[in-house]
Amino acid sequence: LGLATITGNTYQGTASVSTPNSTRTSLQADYNNILTQIGALAGDASYNGVNLLDAEDLKVIFNETGTSSLTINGVTFDAAGLGLGAISGAGFQSDGDIDTVIVKLDTALSSLRTQASKFGSNLTTVQTRQDFTKNLIDTLQTGADNLVLADTNEEGANLLALQPGEEIAQVLDI
Repeated sequence: LGLATITGNTYQGTASVSTPNSTRTSLQADYNNILTQIGALAGDASYNGVNLLDAEDLKVIFNETGTSSLTINGVTFDAAGLGLGAISGAGFQSDGDIDTVIVKLDTALSSLRTQASKFGSNLTTVQTRQDFTKNLIDTLQTGADNLVLADTNEEGANLLALQPGEEIAQVLDI
């Protein structure tokens, strides 16, 4: 049996290039375009005048006096807020530079997942309070209806029962 051995040879990716690779140049342009789209999406993510992705806070008030509330803190999640920046020059021509961008993308993705979890937790709290308030309103409405609403058939029968007695009283001049 013969064993092959490799001695002393190591290979590394491209360290520098004299002419830019057109595929990498195209990917760099795509990356920069996506960063622009991330900024546009984050800027357009407002609802009722509040944009949680543009560092605006939302205060949800749970009672009429304002003593019970939840403040949802906004974050800055445009490209810069996520730690991502446009790549210029020959930024994607080097494997090392691409690896650096990948690390930044992983960090940004982790930040997005963490914040999504926080927003989800706040949503659960608001929905629980909303369900409680809706059930309380329904209970109070049912109670109020029972106090106010009369059975029209029963009341009509009572009215008719009173009318003959009044006619007899009028005839007898009582």
